Amino acid sequence: MYKSTFRISKMDCPSEETLIRMKLEGIESLASINFDIANRKLSIFHLGPVLPIRDAIASLNLGDSLISTEETNEPLAVENNNQRKLLWTVLIINFAFFAIEMSTGLISKSMGLVADSLDMLADAFVYGISIMAVGSTLVRKKAISRIAGYFQITLALLGFLEILRRFFGSESLPNFQAMIIVSILALVANWFCLYLLQKSRSKDELHIKASLIFTSNDIIINAGVILAGSLVYLTSSAIPDLLVGFIVFILVLQGAFRILNLSN
Repeated sequence: MYKSTFRISKMDCPSEETLIRMKLEGIESLASINFDIANRKLSIFHLGPVLPIRDAIASLNLGDSLISTEETNEPLAVENNNQRKLLWTVLIINFAFFAIEMSTGLISKSMGLVADSLDMLADAFVYGISIMAVGSTLVRKKAISRIAGYFQITLALLGFLEILRRFFGSESLPNFQAMIIVSILALVANWFCLYLLQKSRSKDELHIKASLIFTSNDIIINAGVILAGSLVYLTSSAIPDLLVGFIVFILVLQGAFRILNLSN
């Protein structure tokens, strides 16, 4: 692994950072990019020669100069280890709540909880493949993000089929108490996961961005299931539960397409 440090004299706001990221995203040897806008410095970790990176940056005419290129592993290894610990933490939380919500949803006959549990499972899958992406090249991170997006789409389509089956079938009224209590617990867990991800130094990395998108969706979904439980109680109808389940899978689809857009 090599670390190349550049001085970019015209880099004084996030717009230059975006330009540089877009310019470098097709370079397969790229592993990580660290921006120091205040000091107008750019540190790039890469697996191959620096020449393609230098030429790409120079084409932007931002007053670049290569300060140094040195072989290194230590700084990136420490950050990669931190990323893995973070992702393992949120993976375990999400998988635990998948098990809790799925079992509770099946027992209480709540499609909202079942939908949320599948979303939690998808998130756990995303975190798992994000762990695989840590320390990888940008090209591999994009490929892994695409897998996550397609997995989310598959779950959403299966969820829509189950909602149709329940709508046209004869299902008993969901247990609104279970819906509300479990969703409140899941909401707290997702807030904690979002807090951990947002304070990460690597939140601009593609795989961490994907994790942030899914976790933000989860918080909206949890609030929706709580509302559905209240409406089931007030209306004595299963329709609010099915409606929220439908909306959950719409959000899952939207998150999947956002991830696919990020990976292009």
